[in-house]
Amino acid sequence: MNQITTTTSHPQSLAIEEFLYFFLRMRKNEIKRTIKVLQERNPQASPKEIASRVINAKTGLSLLGGSLLHIPAMMPGVGQALKLAGVVGAGSMLTRMHLYMILEVALAYGHDVDDMARVPEMAAVVATTGLGAAASPLIISRLNLNPSYTAPIGALSMVALTRLVGLTASMYYGAKQAPARALTVA
Repeated sequence: MNQITTTTSHPQSLAIEEFLYFFLRMRKNEIKRTIKVLQERNPQASPKEIASRVINAKTGLSLLGGSLLHIPAMMPGVGQALKLAGVVGAGSMLTRMHLYMILEVALAYGHDVDDMARVPEMAAVVATTGLGAAASPLIISRLNLNPSYTAPIGALSMVALTRLVGLTASMYYGAKQAPARALTVA
């Protein structure tokens, strides 16, 4: 099995790696595999085109996740049962999806996903996703809309957030010079 390994000047600590794995279920090998497969399937594609494919793939998922996140608010009695059944996990799923997306975009542009520089970037994405998830209930309450609009507004706001995060990451990593690093396939 081919495995991409990189050498970085500022590797993340074991504590950060453990946190990302156990609390956010981040699997960096999966991120590396995804980009490697995209690059192999599209050998002529530029980093921007690879990043675009990643962002577009995540956009569809965010539509579903944004809906699931807000379904409990639409049905007050049933909402509690849905929360107990795990629909609340949509928030952590969306956060994880956005983290995967920015790391995949970074890797598409040649940046090391194991570099310590990714940690504050990931923290910004977690905060942004939280604010994005809070936007729908705020919109519903401020505009005095019927609660049945919660899921559609949640879905659309999460799609907009995913596009915003993805395109911003693409511009950021595309403009930022990737450090020279050793890349080996074992």
